[in-house]
Amino acid sequence: MQDFPNLPHDFPGENVDLAPDKAPVWMHRLIERIQAGKMRDPLAGAKPIDTSDADKRAAVLMLFAGSETSFDLPNDASVLLTHRSPTMRSHAGQIAFPGGRVDPTDVNAVDCAFREAWEETGLDRRSATPLAQLKEVHIRATGYPVYPILGHWHSPSPVAVASPRETDEVFDAPVYDLIDPANRLMVGWNQWHGPAFRINDYIIWGFTAGLLSTILETAGWATEWDQDRIYDLDNTLTKSRNNENLR
Repeated sequence: MQDFPNLPHDFPGENVDLAPDKAPVWMHRLIERIQAGKMRDPLAGAKPIDTSDADKRAAVLMLFAGSETSFDLPNDASVLLTHRSPTMRSHAGQIAFPGGRVDPTDVNAVDCAFREAWEETGLDRRSATPLAQLKEVHIRATGYPVYPILGHWHSPSPVAVASPRETDEVFDAPVYDLIDPANRLMVGWNQWHGPAFRINDYIIWGFTAGLLSTILETAGWATEWDQDRIYDLDNTLTKSRNNENLR
């Protein structure tokens, strides 16, 4: 990773314990439903593989920010996202949560998610609270397990593109933009179809969109949107900023 002097150093091994009791009130219902097992599998149908190979395991950080106001979703609620560089060998051009493979030196999945977020965006892990670890989900194409870590960005710190080889944009996506029915759609490719989002002229789809959609539904933040019409994924991506090729 290139060293950017304006970004903080990481603190490996720190802030790795889940603290659901520190969730802001507007995230309480989400945490309670996750703990009660009321969150559906966002990628149901993916075939799991043996998780004993550490090289095949990964973690992602779903980091939500928003002021403490009431039980209602705050107007400034947002989630941290990245655009993967189109030159990447895998998932090039996709919108993604910060994340990556678990390293042998990572204490746990939380440690991995924070380390990867630092490597990609310069996130100061001390500015966020890990709230919950979701059940592992499996990438549909490979079956590899991914551990989603839900966090609250209680003191948003400066972030930027810290590793141009991996990402070329880092941004906060407003949750109210994501739940706007005008920005939601179903996309399909071959025999697959799933939820997607429009944001900043990008298309969020696949693994990231599945997780986001499930989080919004579980928290009770989602509003009704058209799930009947299925847009061709290839054509939809061609009209976006993703710079992504399915072929």
